[in-house]
Amino acid sequence: MHTSTHTVLYDPDGLIEAELPLDREPYECLIKAVLAWTGPDALTTRDYEQIALQLTGHARAVASDVRRRADQLPKNSGPKALADVVLREAKGRLSATLEGTVHCVQNRARMVRALYERLDRLTEAVPAAHP
Repeated sequence: MHTSTHTVLYDPDGLIEAELPLDREPYECLIKAVLAWTGPDALTTRDYEQIALQLTGHARAVASDVRRRADQLPKNSGPKALADVVLREAKGRLSATLEGTVHCVQNRARMVRALYERLDRLTEAVPAAHP
């Protein structure tokens, strides 16, 4: 007999995720460290792949937050249009195959940083759009 202690949640609209704040600080530290790499590769391919996977998962979570915030803005607003551009670019980068290289990891780090920058600007814009 097999018993499981895991519960599967059905949340196709991401409502549970929308209520949970992202743990931003560790990822900002990781991004800073990754973007500071300038010398020869010091880690193994598998290490780079794992870091890229971490950044990819976090990028998807931040992109979801950006989308939710952007959807609260009027259809023709400038901040919404900029968010759409950043989200399209992120979607393209996320669809690229992961490689165990410094270049791949740094590209993922830049993407997460750009998503956070857009999220911050949307956070400022959303209250102004809905007084």
